[in-house]
Amino acid sequence: MPRLGTQGRPWAIPPRRWAPAAGGCGLLVAAVLLAPHHARAAAAQDWPPFVLVAGLLLVGLVADGDRLFAAGGHVLARLCPNGVLLYVGTVVLVLTVTTLLNLDTSVTFLTPVVVYTARSRGEGEALLLYACLLLSNAGSLLLPGSNLTNLIVLGHLHLSGGAFFAHMALPALAAAAVTALVVGLVHRRALRTTVTPTLEPEHPVLGVGLAAIVVVTVLVLALRAPALPVAAVGLVAVALRCWRGGDGLGTARSAAQVLGVPILVGLFGLAVALGTLGRSWSGPATLLSHLDVWGTATVAAVTSVLVNNLPAASLLAARQPPHPFALLIGLNVGPNLFVTGSLAWILWLRAARNAGGHPDIRRASILGVVSVPLAIAAAVGVLVLSGAS
Repeated sequence: MPRLGTQGRPWAIPPRRWAPAAGGCGLLVAAVLLAPHHARAAAAQDWPPFVLVAGLLLVGLVADGDRLFAAGGHVLARLCPNGVLLYVGTVVLVLTVTTLLNLDTSVTFLTPVVVYTARSRGEGEALLLYACLLLSNAGSLLLPGSNLTNLIVLGHLHLSGGAFFAHMALPALAAAAVTALVVGLVHRRALRTTVTPTLEPEHPVLGVGLAAIVVVTVLVLALRAPALPVAAVGLVAVALRCWRGGDGLGTARSAAQVLGVPILVGLFGLAVALGTLGRSWSGPATLLSHLDVWGTATVAAVTSVLVNNLPAASLLAARQPPHPFALLIGLNVGPNLFVTGSLAWILWLRAARNAGGHPDIRRASILGVVSVPLAIAAAVGVLVLSGAS
């Protein structure tokens, strides 16, 4: 009987792509051997966010299969022929999906939608394409599940989704508004056109995907520890899609691609290793104890670009930080500076290229360099003025 390679197993991942997972596992093993107690505590703090994002990505996969995101893009293109209205509608759509289904879900599924929307209008894609990435990062401060970093830092705070929203709503909206304004001003020429698309609209299926979105939104808002329930909803939604759609292998392949297991495993290992370091070494905690909210946000932004925002959150929040909400602003908005800042960048690049788009890391980074300081300043300023810092 012949051996089956990855072509015979469409859900399989090529061996070379497991390199990040191998590196992360190596760091994880080293942390366990060198400081088992601290490694255990770091893993306990870090695993819920990764499980949560896996569940949200699975829900997003089913929603995308129901054509909910594509339909949203068609509705935007048809209802908003004016460039300004289209951009405002895109901003609202990106922020909504980011808030309810996580920024990784947003860039994975909305990036093709905005590319398709721009193409249906016969226009350049740059405005909507870069807005999707930058707003997914900057707009991930509204709910705990919107970004894994929120959950890592929240491990010390034990806040419900509603309480977190009450603290971060105004700063999050300030960061998103400034980011949207910067991207819109840089690409202001695209806002001046009025085009009526001629393509036929998508017709979404209002079924499992929509129901799953509603359920996980309630879970994230109501529960202090929603990771396992949300993951269960994601698994059930995918199982129902396999059962009703009759394409189990295709769905399994799509789930494996969407989850990006090697990268998630690699980031988890790195996060646990840095969380172990932060518990064994007082340096990060001492540094944060001498900083105000402005300095905390700045250090968080820089660290996120150096080591990725998920491991940075594990390192800087290994011990309870004095200014956790300012820390989150830096960790969530700061990654817009460069591709190393967050997993969302990698997912965005992959989704854009698969859709036939032309993402440019340099152009996105330039937009980030301009928008990040302004967005962080606006968010931290609102945080201070509101008394939530």
